[in-house]
Amino acid sequence: MSVLVLEAREVQSLLDMEGCITAMSDVLASLARGELFQPLRQILQPPHAGTLFGLMPAHRGGGAPLYALKEIVIAPDNPARGMDSHQGSVLLHDGRTGELVALLNASPITAIRTAAVSAVATRALARGNSHRVAILGAGVQARAHVESMRAVLDDPEIRIWSRTAAHAEALATGVGASAAASVQEALEDADVVCTVTTSREPIIRREWLRDGVHVNAVGSSSPTARELDSATVAAAILFVDRRESISAESGDYLIPLREGAIGADHIAAELGEVLVRQHAGRTGNDEITLFKSLGIGVEDLAAAELVLRRARIGGVGHEVDF
Repeated sequence: MSVLVLEAREVQSLLDMEGCITAMSDVLASLARGELFQPLRQILQPPHAGTLFGLMPAHRGGGAPLYALKEIVIAPDNPARGMDSHQGSVLLHDGRTGELVALLNASPITAIRTAAVSAVATRALARGNSHRVAILGAGVQARAHVESMRAVLDDPEIRIWSRTAAHAEALATGVGASAAASVQEALEDADVVCTVTTSREPIIRREWLRDGVHVNAVGSSSPTARELDSATVAAAILFVDRRESISAESGDYLIPLREGAIGADHIAAELGEVLVRQHAGRTGNDEITLFKSLGIGVEDLAAAELVLRRARIGGVGHEVDF
């Protein structure tokens, strides 16, 4: 048996944003139709480690069944080291024989598919004339979100904010955007907001957002961390990637719930349910729509399978006896 091994640069070269957006739209619709199995991910967070380890499995049946497992270490201090905070791999197994068929570097998959899902949400939930975009954060995900927003919006005006002004200036210069001196300046008249920070406390207050805005909340992924204040979540129509995930993992949802600002019925729909028209999504121009993204294994499965298919066509990667 041989396994195709794909390095980070090879994955990056094969996973373009527009192709990934299509793959994410398709897989989330399939999930809503009940065509995939998506268990809750397992998180290991040893006391005092400062890092955490996640296992994200998924399964697709049908004519070409496939298992996927992303194993990922999140190291929040890595950006200061000049490294991606997400380090790991995606494993693909033949769903019939169980054979391991591919091993892919997870960093570009995580960056690109996360931003692609935000693009799917923006296309489905933002107002049709959306033009001004605020991106809060200046790391790997911020750069990927610049690309994804440009893929689904017509020549958007993009403003970037970071707690470290030099990082915002560097990213803005590199991608042809502008840097904002404050969160309020970035959010002024914004039609779409993407939060991609490591903040544990809210960086957005309701009074800073205009009516009709769409928010992609991406950065926080634990029950004790959030990027949005409770008033913002309470005022918004809330869409999620997976109900089970947000109910177990999202401080942006769990903290307002605990405070009594929202009820357990505040989740309007999963994004896939909007895509297959089980839910209407946005119904008015003044509504605030909020997509809370945590990332789920079926997204990694779809992105990795797309990369694998293109790698085999192009003869990319290294076959290793296993």
